[in-house]
Amino acid sequence: ERSLGSGVIVSPDGYLLTNSHVVDDAAEITVTLSDKREFKARLMGKDPQTDVALLKIDAHGLPALPFGDSAKLRVGDVVLAIGDPFGIGQTVTMGIVSATGRGGLGIEDYEDFIQTDAAINPGNSGGPLLDSRGRLIGMNTAIASRTGQSAGVSFAIPASHIARVVPQLIANGRVIRPDAGIARVYQTEQGLLVAQLVPGGPAEQAGLQGPKVVRERRRQG
Repeated sequence: ERSLGSGVIVSPDGYLLTNSHVVDDAAEITVTLSDKREFKARLMGKDPQTDVALLKIDAHGLPALPFGDSAKLRVGDVVLAIGDPFGIGQTVTMGIVSATGRGGLGIEDYEDFIQTDAAINPGNSGGPLLDSRGRLIGMNTAIASRTGQSAGVSFAIPASHIARVVPQLIANGRVIRPDAGIARVYQTEQGLLVAQLVPGGPAEQAGLQGPKVVRERRRQG
């Protein structure tokens, strides 16, 4: 089987970013640049929880996109999406930021998406989202659509998230996250209510008793 996706060069010495789902289970990865040169790529690491993957090709002197500050994006800002929709070739679409901090969609484990109305279609995944000055402020990763094609609701991973993930992918090939050993937690007006711990996990070893607290509160109620 063959799968098409997009990517973005982030260093002159051949580091590229794309979506983790673009390269999942890939036996071989080929990168085609805009000048039609082809390179075999090595998967340096990926983080399925944020859907970011880092590739490396043996090339130097490549044009690389600078990172922008995605935290400064505002609704209504003009953005450009670049990718290879349907495999027809490099394409640029324009839109505006429709929303920021979009989550709860069930797409990734960690969701804080930039929502835009720039046209995104199959093949655009992993391509860059640029601000009006050509800086990388996101990676196009998903759409909301009943047909599988662009309906004007597109989502991108913020550049601020990507910038935190990439150094760990270079160093470890994966992202190492702290584990508190909490299996279930609820948001309340007073704060977070721990309802279930991972048996033998760090929280339980530290003496935290989440289930006991829940039972005591229920009796008081």
